[in-house]
Amino acid sequence: MPSSNKEQWRKETLDPLLARARERKQRFETDSGIEVEPLYTPEEPAGAEYTEKVGFPGEYPFTRGVQPNMHRGRLWTMRQYAGFASAEESNRRFRYLLEHGQTGLSIAFDLPTQIGYDSDHQLARGEVGKVGVPIDTLGDMEVLLEGIPLDRVSTSMTINSTASILLAMYIAVGKRQGVELGQLNGTIQNDILKEYIARGTYIYPPAPSMRLVTDVFHYCARKVPRWNTISISGYHMREAGATAVQELAFTFANAIAYVEAALETGLDVDGFAGGLSFFFVSQNNLLEEVAKFRAARRMWARIMRERFHAREPRSWMLRFHAQTAGVSLTAQQPENNVVRTTIQALAAILGGAQSLHVNSKDEALGLPTEESVQLSLRTQQVLAHESGVSDTVDSLGGSHYVEHLTDELERQALRYIDTIDDMGGTLAALGHGYQMREIQEAAFKHQREVEEKQRIIVGVNEYVTEEPPLQNILRVDPQQERRQVERLLKVRRERDNGAVTSALKQLEEVARGTENTMPAIVECVEAYATVGEISDVLRSVFGEQVHSVVV
Repeated sequence: MPSSNKEQWRKETLDPLLARARERKQRFETDSGIEVEPLYTPEEPAGAEYTEKVGFPGEYPFTRGVQPNMHRGRLWTMRQYAGFASAEESNRRFRYLLEHGQTGLSIAFDLPTQIGYDSDHQLARGEVGKVGVPIDTLGDMEVLLEGIPLDRVSTSMTINSTASILLAMYIAVGKRQGVELGQLNGTIQNDILKEYIARGTYIYPPAPSMRLVTDVFHYCARKVPRWNTISISGYHMREAGATAVQELAFTFANAIAYVEAALETGLDVDGFAGGLSFFFVSQNNLLEEVAKFRAARRMWARIMRERFHAREPRSWMLRFHAQTAGVSLTAQQPENNVVRTTIQALAAILGGAQSLHVNSKDEALGLPTEESVQLSLRTQQVLAHESGVSDTVDSLGGSHYVEHLTDELERQALRYIDTIDDMGGTLAALGHGYQMREIQEAAFKHQREVEEKQRIIVGVNEYVTEEPPLQNILRVDPQQERRQVERLLKVRRERDNGAVTSALKQLEEVARGTENTMPAIVECVEAYATVGEISDVLRSVFGEQVHSVVV
């Protein structure tokens, strides 16, 4: 074995975990009976220098993993993203996935819900339930989560502009289930900055939007301590055309802005940093993606310890969810997408993801069918239980190529962050359109390479075949929109509208002042105020952002 440092790490950190594994009669070996060690490092003298640079799993700077035994001790959470048509349909899909071995929920919301419009709003027509579940009131959230024990299932909600409203609804459902707020476990995306950069589902200008984000930080630190208050997303920027370097750089530049905003409100960095989480894509270039995740952990650890002087090791740990690349899916030869997503899932696992979603083969054509969703979940399960890739920590660490890629990705990403710092930070860079231009140029370069066949996309620009179109495509029944609107109107008729008016008035007063908005939003939600009504109150106070670039 290499250095005495490794012996100390093993004795103090790993051995207690191994003892518990022995109690469970876990044994790790190859098909040939070769025992698999929890961790491999280079032999001395190179070993001492290597471990000095990258550390050990579970120790700063976490290049090799945030936990000492990573997936060997606990598999990643298999969290398939779902939501469509109606709360009832989405609830059935959630139950189906849980019955087939999914270990966490991930909720997709439709576009009207994402941008704060009720299902009967004229701008919602034709979009209700199309790309996610429509949620207008607490009643919809109650149906969505019916029969799902919120004290035992962790939930991720991909929602940003209306994040505080949907979190308030989740909290209210938990209360109705008799679950203590301290038992609620999950993640709210709540990452508004990437909406201005790459996605577009913003409502308010950046300053009040950042206030809503930090209000969630404050509220959850006091009330819902196990909740991850933000999932800072590189995924959508990469889907828009960013490179792996840009994904790292712009994600962490946004994260720096959130931390600075929280500190300005008086929060202690160690009081909220443990609730920050991240969301990255896993793309096709297997080894670059593995290196990207390793570089990300090291970068975040150093940012938190050296830039923000966080003292708690938990504050230095980068915990992230990964999703395979939707943009890589092709409508041509859709079966090829199974191969693509398997490679991408493997990269996320080898890179140390805490949770994972695998896209389905038919998503370039429509919402995934039940059969294709099951295949995506089975892809994760085969990798977990049959491939052996989770038997040892950071199995590719020490590869000359992977280590070079890790160092180079970090170096180039930090150079971008320095540029953004020199411009005055993320909001100032947004004002100049800097991130958007960089992503657009990268996307243009990629597309030109595809068109000129410098980059091969199998079945698209090479190895093309004539095939009949895929027949089994999930289509949302247009009548679902009508039924959703009818349910919304029924809630409006039957609720205590005096209580709704009072709660909305209180929210307006809070929004015009400096108090935390979350308690007032919870009160509105529990009175069955709608997502649109709450958002309209905040629109009346904060205004609306018309363009993604701050001017």
